[in-house]
Amino acid sequence: MGTPNFLKMPITEDWSELVDFTGSLADAAAACTTTYFRHPIDIMTKEDKSPVTIADQETERLLREMISKKYPTHGILGEEHGSEGLDRDDLWVLDPIDGTKSFIAGLPVYGTLIAYLHLQQVRIGAISMPAMHEFWIGVQGQGCFFNGVKCSVSACENLHDAILMTTSPDYFTGMDKGRFGEISEKTRLQRYGGDCYIYGMLACGWADIVIEQGLQAYDYMALVPVIEEAGGIITDWSGNGLGLNSDGNVLAAATPALHQQALEILER
Repeated sequence: MGTPNFLKMPITEDWSELVDFTGSLADAAAACTTTYFRHPIDIMTKEDKSPVTIADQETERLLREMISKKYPTHGILGEEHGSEGLDRDDLWVLDPIDGTKSFIAGLPVYGTLIAYLHLQQVRIGAISMPAMHEFWIGVQGQGCFFNGVKCSVSACENLHDAILMTTSPDYFTGMDKGRFGEISEKTRLQRYGGDCYIYGMLACGWADIVIEQGLQAYDYMALVPVIEEAGGIITDWSGNGLGLNSDGNVLAAATPALHQQALEILER
């Protein structure tokens, strides 16, 4: 799914091997997840009460094997099988199925997230949507590409004109729920659901702002280059850049002005 599209992308030679390998990981994940998608599957519950399936586990196992074979000195952090080599110069961060609940329910808006970090800075991020044959990749200094074609965020600068997306308003609690509600009321249109897919919508200019709470590093690291290389902004709710140890509260916006308007409410 992903690899042929890279032939269209003007990626410089120093990035081409890692970008091609990222595409190979996405292709392998797509093949594995679609084998299980919309078929009867056992559902297990993790310690944090979130669901997991054999599709999640097998997909991550496959990706880890591919990385270890290709780059044996690289570290790996994944949702299902933990971490190894977090202190290494090169690190891959994986979410084999972002949107497991959608996957279980037969909804096609589940994705695979792949991030490559060098010296703790994320350099490549990919969002792969296997059931919809859609793929985003952001490469540091090279741009963001949707199905091989360069994409960019909208020019929206005001909340009143903005399309807001989040996975679910139910994920906000306490005062944060009120802050989100205040921002939501100011926006032109609100759409819910989608997990990582909504960040692809933002990168292509089809949405203007995304607000989420309680994410883990494997949920957001791949999103950073996708949004930033498309010309947008993605931070925590204090305006700080996202890293492996961020608190999981994410604000992504198309423009600095739009980002600042939301940030002023979230920081109260």
